[in-house]
Amino acid sequence: MNVLIVKLSAIGDVIHTLPALARLRRAFPQARISWIVERAVAELLRDHPMLDAVIEVDTRRWRKRWLARATWEEVQDALALLRHHRYDLGFDFQGLMKSAVVLWLSGAERRIGFETAALKEKASRLFLTEQVPVPADAHVIERNLALVRHVVGGSEDRGPYEFPLSISGEDRRAVEERLEVLGIQDFALLNPGGGWAAKRWPPERYGAVADFLWERYGWISLVPFGPSEEVLAQMVARASRWKKAVPFPCTLKQLAALADRARVFLGGDTGPLHLAAARGTPIVALYGPTSAQRNGPFHPEDQVIERPPASGYRYYSRRQRDAGFLDIPVYEVIAAIERRVALAEKSSALARKGGPPDS
Repeated sequence: MNVLIVKLSAIGDVIHTLPALARLRRAFPQARISWIVERAVAELLRDHPMLDAVIEVDTRRWRKRWLARATWEEVQDALALLRHHRYDLGFDFQGLMKSAVVLWLSGAERRIGFETAALKEKASRLFLTEQVPVPADAHVIERNLALVRHVVGGSEDRGPYEFPLSISGEDRRAVEERLEVLGIQDFALLNPGGGWAAKRWPPERYGAVADFLWERYGWISLVPFGPSEEVLAQMVARASRWKKAVPFPCTLKQLAALADRARVFLGGDTGPLHLAAARGTPIVALYGPTSAQRNGPFHPEDQVIERPPASGYRYYSRRQRDAGFLDIPVYEVIAAIERRVALAEKSSALARKGGPPDS
């Protein structure tokens, strides 16, 4: 059996689809499973133990240079890869026109997606052969799993979600060597990014939290960043009175290795938060225009602070903007950090004694 997953972007969306991949692989251990994804986030899926093929596309760059000959050559190459295997089954986990069209172009016999009410772009239903009802208030991970259960059967998962990733020894060594050079052992992760301003907390408040973490726990605050986010990281560093906020450039897989060691993660609704949640890092999450119930952290001990947008309704498009940053006071975030750290320390102590986490 040949199976195709269509989830083109972004970081958090890809991460939230990994439990569906794990469920598919358990159900079809001998199947050939491929995933088509935007090149900007494909790093997360390269060398993945549960995937037989990763098809990388660059639709954003193609749209900017759609008249260029090189663009059409790349499109033709991607289509050839997409249609190289005759897919028995394909899933559109995105619910957009472009994702549905990609699934249709693959030639998959069964093209499965969400019911119309749950589609981000309703017209994409025209390219599906089967639509699956999903709970309106469910976490996006559960919505994705519902598509898989439609095919493989079974009830809702009761255990922890699986987030299979392939983190190389080279990535882990790169992180450890840089931490050693900086003389850092215990640290927190502060992530000021967020796609658009209404999802972000002000950099100067992250700087104040970095000072608190140093004074209270003796922890350095690492501020990881990727392309285009260095300015934000530097703003946080400058805002720290004790100069204990350290900008830390890294790849996505290096960030995963960092998250495995971090004492706590603070950030808004953005890819690094979802990656940290997948790695089991203790989290304090700051939410505004988007809903934590829909795509927030899922560990019961994680702390979420929500401030609804000024418009009064949730939205998921950067084209719909409320002015300014998330207006959450520093003291409220500090209190949430203290709660989350205390819970993490209690769980660690119980684990060392061999007792159940909830005893």
